[in-house]
Amino acid sequence: MVKKFSWRKAALVAAVVPMVALSACSAQGGRPTDSGNAAGGGQVANTQRIKVALITHAAAGDTFWDIVRKGAEEAAAKDNVELLYTNDPEAGRQAQLVQQAIDQKVDGIAVTLATPDALKDVLKKASDAGIPVVSLNAGEDVSAKLGAFTHFGSNEKLAGEAVGAKLAEQGFKHPICVIQQQGHVGLENRCGGVKAKVPGSETLYVDGKDMTSVQSTATAKLQASKDADVIIGLGAPITLTLLKSVKDAGSSSKVASFDLNAELAQKIVDGSVIFTVDQQPWLQGYMSVDALWQSKRGGFKLGGGQPVLTGPTIVDKNNANDVLKFAQQGVR
Repeated sequence: MVKKFSWRKAALVAAVVPMVALSACSAQGGRPTDSGNAAGGGQVANTQRIKVALITHAAAGDTFWDIVRKGAEEAAAKDNVELLYTNDPEAGRQAQLVQQAIDQKVDGIAVTLATPDALKDVLKKASDAGIPVVSLNAGEDVSAKLGAFTHFGSNEKLAGEAVGAKLAEQGFKHPICVIQQQGHVGLENRCGGVKAKVPGSETLYVDGKDMTSVQSTATAKLQASKDADVIIGLGAPITLTLLKSVKDAGSSSKVASFDLNAELAQKIVDGSVIFTVDQQPWLQGYMSVDALWQSKRGGFKLGGGQPVLTGPTIVDKNNANDVLKFAQQGVR
């Protein structure tokens, strides 16, 4: 299923991502110094400059969001967009950031929907103000209902099932799936997908904002669960911390993951992590900004009312070396 899905995604990306590659703009979406060309040599759009807000639920220190942001910045550089990036993992404060963007009269909003109930009212205000919205990364099931014209991300239930199927194929029977933010719909779907394929799976909740706590909680769980044969992190920093927990607990559990950064890719190459599922966050950032620009310049609406999928793609020992070189460049 995963290979077939990946081919479908690759064709879609080829259709919607422009071929030109540009260097990233500044943290606030600043335009390249050469008004005619970006640093990478591509032509900057000659359309009217617009302002786009990218608002995520990113927690401090999570490298996943650095990759999302890099993709968004590169699209902004190409599209002559001023990019306003803000983030807060607390749902109420993320809603305030959306309101702030509305007050700034931005031309488009890209937003993650990890906690959709907290954002539905403010996104209604964005729609009432005539501001186009796209969602990314989390909340694809409610994206259209909340007013977004498309969503860029992985189907998290499908990603979870892909992980569960691979674990079942390799003979694992008692996974521990570690959720670092309780109530996050995407993370819950991931662990639910794993359990659908491996019924012996159980969920462990940790505080993803405190890696010391993550390590100690997971260590205690592994010490108490002698039949646990694999522990799954739902993000690269969490997974890297779980490697320490396995060692601290003296456990024989293997480690699997969702998402990717350069350090995790190296761990897969080294054999410390058996595999991860990559949702290609760089594309999520890039395509979200580019879709809002396309909407502004021509009324284009990507996706035909359906989510545009950027994953899942399995990264294991068979392809980790190839992926590692891109991860080291910050685009995987």
